[in-house]
Amino acid sequence: MGKNIVKPLSIGSVNLPNNLILAPMAGVTDLPFRLLCKEQGAGLLCMEMVSAKAILYKNKNTEELLSIDSRENPVSLQLFGSDPDIVSQIAHSIEDRPFDILDFNMGCPVPKIVGNGEGSALMKNPKLAEEIISKTVKAVKKPVTVKIRKGFDDDHVNAVEMAKIAESAGASAVAVHGRTREQFYSGKADWDIIRQVKEAVSIPVIGNGDLLSAQDVIAMGEQTGCDGFMIGRGAQGNPWIFKQILHFFETGEHLAKPDMEEVSRMILRHAKMMLEFKGEYIGIREIRKHAAWYTAGYPNSSKLRVLINAVESYEDLERLLFEWNQENGRESAEFAG
Repeated sequence: MGKNIVKPLSIGSVNLPNNLILAPMAGVTDLPFRLLCKEQGAGLLCMEMVSAKAILYKNKNTEELLSIDSRENPVSLQLFGSDPDIVSQIAHSIEDRPFDILDFNMGCPVPKIVGNGEGSALMKNPKLAEEIISKTVKAVKKPVTVKIRKGFDDDHVNAVEMAKIAESAGASAVAVHGRTREQFYSGKADWDIIRQVKEAVSIPVIGNGDLLSAQDVIAMGEQTGCDGFMIGRGAQGNPWIFKQILHFFETGEHLAKPDMEEVSRMILRHAKMMLEFKGEYIGIREIRKHAAWYTAGYPNSSKLRVLINAVESYEDLERLLFEWNQENGRESAEFAG
């Protein structure tokens, strides 16, 4: 079973080459990381969420969040907000930017966002959510999708109701994270709620939560019947996950985990792209968290992470990884390339 689980997917007028989707993750799915996931076969890339109000008030940090590279498409731009007029107005004002799908966030659990009535707080306000989705769909020609959670807490599990609202308001697809807001990212994702949503609506349903391997994709597909698979933390430090899943579905074989030399090369490529995109000071600091994810689970990686956290330049990072690979018995003459 599972041969036809990974396949092309259409969301409104947008055709995806496959239904493996990089989840939007604040502070993670910036342009350099998205490009690496695209190279590894992701069918759709989701950008970091952007505040509609921040765009309205021309916040200086939003322009970087809105950057899109022509190599990325298809790509989804995610807005969040709680004012139907502002969200729809901003959606209309940015529609000529080169994204393919506009996603609306009703899943972010961060206290500051929820405290403003945004993100997953909207799971508690179906009437307002409906107004935002409806006005936004009318304001743009591109497909509008919605990201929701299981519910706000265990006493208010309403993903099915919210998915029906999204569909009736004109959304082209809904992504469901199988955790409540109260769970944040802890505990086990409830895939059964994804099945319930899939059975309740006719638009594509994208499952999200605990997808770390091809086996997880098969299991979620069999359990829920969902149309697409949104991979979040499983891609952190592991852009190869898309290639690994695609390879399994094409051949039935599991790709071996990349060795430390390949990981090192990916870290350096990622760092170079980060520095080009964000400048050396911010870029080198941001690559540190990615490097921690990349190296997790490899021998002596905790020691390596301490050293990576002290690097101040690309050259420092390159030298550190070169020496690390040599010390650990890997001849790396061509490694720096």
